[in-house]
Amino acid sequence: MGLATLAQLALAQESKRDDFYWLGQINKASAVINTEEGLLDKAAAPRIAKGLQSVLAAGDAPNGKRPSSVITFEPLLIEAAGVEATLLHAGRSSQDMLATVRSAIQRDNLLRLAQQLRQTRAQLLQLAQAHTSTIVPNYTNGVAAQPNSYGHYLLGHLAGFDRDAQRLHEAFARLDQSAMGTTVLNGTSWPLNRERMAKYLGYPATVDNAYDAAQILAAEMPAEIGAVASSIALHVGAFVEDVMVQYAQPRPWILLREGGGNTYVSSAMPQKRNPGLLNDTRVHASRVLTLGIGRLITQHNIPPGMSDSKPTRDSAAMVDTTLAMLQSFDRVLKGLVVSPERALEELNLDWTASQEVADVLMREHRLPFRVGHHFASEMVSFAKDRNIKPSDFPYAEAQRLYAATVKHEMQVENARFPMSESAFRAALDPVAIVRDRATAGGPQPREMARMIAQAQQRLAQEDQWIAERRGRIDAAQQQLDRDFARLAAQ
Repeated sequence: MGLATLAQLALAQESKRDDFYWLGQINKASAVINTEEGLLDKAAAPRIAKGLQSVLAAGDAPNGKRPSSVITFEPLLIEAAGVEATLLHAGRSSQDMLATVRSAIQRDNLLRLAQQLRQTRAQLLQLAQAHTSTIVPNYTNGVAAQPNSYGHYLLGHLAGFDRDAQRLHEAFARLDQSAMGTTVLNGTSWPLNRERMAKYLGYPATVDNAYDAAQILAAEMPAEIGAVASSIALHVGAFVEDVMVQYAQPRPWILLREGGGNTYVSSAMPQKRNPGLLNDTRVHASRVLTLGIGRLITQHNIPPGMSDSKPTRDSAAMVDTTLAMLQSFDRVLKGLVVSPERALEELNLDWTASQEVADVLMREHRLPFRVGHHFASEMVSFAKDRNIKPSDFPYAEAQRLYAATVKHEMQVENARFPMSESAFRAALDPVAIVRDRATAGGPQPREMARMIAQAQQRLAQEDQWIAERRGRIDAAQQQLDRDFARLAAQ
């Protein structure tokens, strides 16, 4: 079975694991553990287990009752198995039970988000591989700055999403701890086996401090997950806006492929093709930020343990909106059309290669960089005043401006411009500039190949990370269900 199929099965399982499901699992685990460890009368345990089975079966039926709190679940259990069923409540509280339910749901939601983020990262990488040699303008402060490989630019964005995945992993590790057995805030006199309960619920560890479990950590995690989602939204928004500005140009070098819901025609102006998909993706990103920051605001200035920020509904809505944003962003990536010819034309219309002239003068002719920079700046000013393109700049004017700049900056008379005309023209070639970069992490072919290989390795590691955690949680639930079935069958 392939990874995609396994991921689909996992998502189907996770979609059924709501508050009611996890309250049921906690009750199953309590029944099995407490019976085997002598905290629950072995004679009463099968009857209680059968009652619990009937409650869970009724909840799984169409339109069945699926209460989401301990105090609304328990009356159904009493009705099915008698008041003796409350013996399951030994050493438990709604505080540790709901903290566990919520962390279990958030845990599943983070794995769903990790899977979608992994897909987005793979889409970025695929696009970067297709454009390793596509030379385009890059911008700083909203102004064309330097030529670059579009693939290199995309790998830069991918690096940001990779860090989002790291943040998600770190948040997951803090979330992936069982609060069960901490009761309200200081434990219980019942000798509960917290480690065994954690294992049945798919947790690798328990929250160490009983006060922390439901009073601090449980309220803290929604805010941390909100921060992860907000970071992803910031990265999506930055990319979308960088494409969006191209639509102000009459001849963009990058835009969305028309049709398929990517663009729509203006109701009044027939020439317009509005980038609806970009707008929709940006709206999703804004909603994610609103919900993510809302997690912080809800938790702000309240005493420890209050439930303002704890309910799963708000956190789940934030994750669902983040998933919708990433799915919309994937459509953007698949719908992008880049014109290498138009991008190169734009580069050659502007002076994005001018820094290379200063670099060559310093690297090959030992001219102080600031002097070379001032010469290049003077050259650009001269050209823009006269509407001269880089490829048409008169070599004689370069010689004259160089001599004037060196005289002004270094008090040297009649300085000879040390670059030959062919070297001068080569320094202004955007393609050559990108190809000849020498520093690690640059857009030159060797570095691109290295970074692409590393990105592929990170995606493979992400597949393994997700599969291991889903596998552990699913295996734990299956083992619990088997052990509980044996108890109920007695």
